Amino acid sequence: MSAGGKPTKTPQSAANTTTTTTGKQPDTSPGGPTQPKHKPKHILTSINPSTIPNHSQTTNTTTIQRTRNLPVSAPVSQTDYHDFLDSRTTEKDIPAGSSDGVVGTSSSAGSLDHHHHHHHLRRRRSSSNNRRTRNSPLVRRCLDSLALFSPTHLTVSIDAQRRSPHAPMTPLLLHPPASSPLPPRPSKSRWFSIEFAIYWAVLAYSLLLIISTAVALSHVDHPNYHLYQHKLSKGWIFNRKIDNSDLQYRRFRQGLTKLGLLSLGYLSLSKLSRRWLGPGGRKDFQTLAAALILLLLHGSSVLIILAILILNFQVSRISIPTSPSSRFQKAAATGLVWFVNLAVLFANDYWNGYAFKNLASSLEFLDRPQYKGLIPRWQIGFNISLLRLISYALDYQWAVQNHFQNLPRSSAAGEPENEKERAKSNRVSADYGFQNYFNYVLYPPLYIAGPIITFNNFMSQMNKKPSTITRRTIAGYTARFGVCYLTLEWILHYMYVVAIKDTQGWAGDTPFELGIIGYWNLIIIWLKLLIPWRFFRLWALLDGVDPPENMIRCMSNNFSTLEFWRSWHRSYNLWIVRYLYIPLGGAANMVPATVVVFTFVALWHDLSFKLLTWGWLVSLFVLPEVLAKQTFAKSSYRARHWFRHLVALGGTLNVMTMMSANLVGFSIGIDGVKFMWHELLGSWAGVRVLAAILGVVFCAVQVMIEYREAEMREGILRKC
Repeated sequence: MSAGGKPTKTPQSAANTTTTTTGKQPDTSPGGPTQPKHKPKHILTSINPSTIPNHSQTTNTTTIQRTRNLPVSAPVSQTDYHDFLDSRTTEKDIPAGSSDGVVGTSSSAGSLDHHHHHHHLRRRRSSSNNRRTRNSPLVRRCLDSLALFSPTHLTVSIDAQRRSPHAPMTPLLLHPPASSPLPPRPSKSRWFSIEFAIYWAVLAYSLLLIISTAVALSHVDHPNYHLYQHKLSKGWIFNRKIDNSDLQYRRFRQGLTKLGLLSLGYLSLSKLSRRWLGPGGRKDFQTLAAALILLLLHGSSVLIILAILILNFQVSRISIPTSPSSRFQKAAATGLVWFVNLAVLFANDYWNGYAFKNLASSLEFLDRPQYKGLIPRWQIGFNISLLRLISYALDYQWAVQNHFQNLPRSSAAGEPENEKERAKSNRVSADYGFQNYFNYVLYPPLYIAGPIITFNNFMSQMNKKPSTITRRTIAGYTARFGVCYLTLEWILHYMYVVAIKDTQGWAGDTPFELGIIGYWNLIIIWLKLLIPWRFFRLWALLDGVDPPENMIRCMSNNFSTLEFWRSWHRSYNLWIVRYLYIPLGGAANMVPATVVVFTFVALWHDLSFKLLTWGWLVSLFVLPEVLAKQTFAKSSYRARHWFRHLVALGGTLNVMTMMSANLVGFSIGIDGVKFMWHELLGSWAGVRVLAAILGVVFCAVQVMIEYREAEMREGILRKC
């Protein structure tokens, strides 16, 4: 969650959740493009029908050159490539194994919202009848208007991982081996097929029913209204009351105006410090601002926080071996960092943030409320800072062990543009000093709730502002934040499902209505976490820092358990993979690594049995998908026409298990979920409702699968 309470993603997700990009031009040599290095397949690469190779739709650079009558040595332009795609539909299939596939695109510098708009690989039918029809100016204008928008334009954008800020916008031609999970070409669009017309009809009716049922349950005339009306407060939309009973979001909502003013003041002073004092002035300003804001928020508890920072700083420098043969010592140094920080996590909770009177009676006055700041219980949100403590300590240790090799150049121009490369690139020794460490851990825009950024990535951006941050992308991101905020406001004014859940005000409700209450609670959890993350990330973007984006998929656009955790708390997932999953052995040590990861994730969110149960449930629910992936990974069945429907069936079961696990961990708890399933399975009426739900979810999963293939047709390849 925002400071530590939300469903998280699985380890492997960190591999890469963005568009597959690279800053290199396609190799146009006679031999075709060079074969790239492919990452090993981890266990968290889920089954997706869009990953089925389709060799009949592949091509290579030489083929394009020959088709367009170009010299063999001539580069293939974007126009030539698109013309070739337009004419391909009338050509014979190219034999399998002799072609390259378009699996991604390069992104131009500076686009968070629109990087995927730059490389649409639209295929047009080229029969003579269609060509004659398109010669009509009216038809041409209509087709061009339709082409301006596609469903994937709604996809949340994240930093395109490119290696050059001046990457071309031409398609990237790769030559993956037969065993590669990357598809040479996605399938044809099914959006307007008869099959999908049925799906659209079912989903349209279901959506209206889901919304109207939740609104009806929240109506003042409902028999259970009196059970939860005391949880409601005065709203501002058409004189309706608002369900502002969720404590976590209520605090953010009530403090949003103050946070907005604080961010404006910080950004103004930050800009002035850079203008008047130069690059070094920004560093000193961040130190001063972080100290003042920390004092304002936590008062006298700043002394405890500073003591924890100093402890971690010293632990990171204990017994760091530099010899390649000292594997045990390296593991011991890493283990010490983890042990100390986990001990701090448990101690913070056990002693409830500590009391000065327990240290010395003369310090008891520091425990008085007037000295505790705006957020006296600092330990609640310190879980986020704990991740930054570990990130700094391990980044520093690994840099020392590698003798600070693979350094970025000293000039700002040498900093990587790729998010993943920024995290992996060691810094110079001076960059790991205490002031940079202090600024990183307590960086005001990201201190309260994240998103989480690694130390190496943060320092790289301190040296050079990422080219992805532009006025246009910030304007688009601000608009997205506004739309999300207003959407949740509307839901809270018309659907009182949080209050119903808290008071168990569902007496007499049907099994279907119970399911609706649970579903909308999950939607609200998604939005109440997304909105603070978007706010704080927007603050960081305005300050010239581009942290990883969280929640790059809508909650209702996930059918894979593995991909869901990969896309939900994405910045946390990237952190988990780098600092926990890979050091534990990754895919080579799959089962124990996965159990350890989810146990840590649960305890990090909250030291409670309910969250621990959630973590173990997720680990259990992951196993069927892992086994299915291993079963069908190299099977010829993947090319069968019914394989997509098999994936949709498995995705339907995944959706039901994911909803159950998250309702246990973050909504109605174990007893509430047991009651819901008892009602669904305890009568024929409940079974009929469950069957209808499964049918609707199956239709929705089919749309999710096609949505991902639509992204791939436009050059967007994500692992979620």
